[in-house]
Amino acid sequence: MKKALIITAAVILLIILIVAVKGVSAYNNIIALEEGVKTQWAQVENTYQRRFDLIPNLVSTVQGEANFEKSTLTEVMDMRSRMGGTVKLDESLMNDEAALKRFQEMQGSLSGALQRLMAVSENYPDLKSNKSFQELRVQLEGAENRIAVERKRYNETVKEYNTTIRQFPTNLVAGFAGASPKALFSADAGASTAPKVQFDIK
Repeated sequence: MKKALIITAAVILLIILIVAVKGVSAYNNIIALEEGVKTQWAQVENTYQRRFDLIPNLVSTVQGEANFEKSTLTEVMDMRSRMGGTVKLDESLMNDEAALKRFQEMQGSLSGALQRLMAVSENYPDLKSNKSFQELRVQLEGAENRIAVERKRYNETVKEYNTTIRQFPTNLVAGFAGASPKALFSADAGASTAPKVQFDIK
């Protein structure tokens, strides 16, 4: 009888130990995935900031063309000024789909304004041949492409995190850890990929 009790107690302790080890492992995995999401979020922020920082130089170069359409230029400057001095992606946006969508719409409007600016610039041969303008166009294209890449990587990281915290039994640990699903960037309206600026420099 005593031996049976010892064996039963040992089995119960072993089960508790296994559950505890699995729980700690799941908790650590959730934390690691969440940190990965935050790191990728910072990368998205950096790429938006890079594009944001290119705009003043682009505007200065375009302003040098006396006959350039002022309305197009004003649209770009207005969109940038509405965003303030920096692109700050508050981490709270990751937890609020509606707020992230509003941010994305504002960035999409800026992308559209920049695309219109580039399209109009095709009508100005002196501007097109300006070396500084050509370099800025290439940098802007690179910035737009990096935004698309980093947003895609962010979405992939979030999908892995969201899937993990919803699966049983990890979801039990996720509840204890206070982990909640993160919002995803959606495809821009009318496009299957993030904005891309194409330039034909001659």
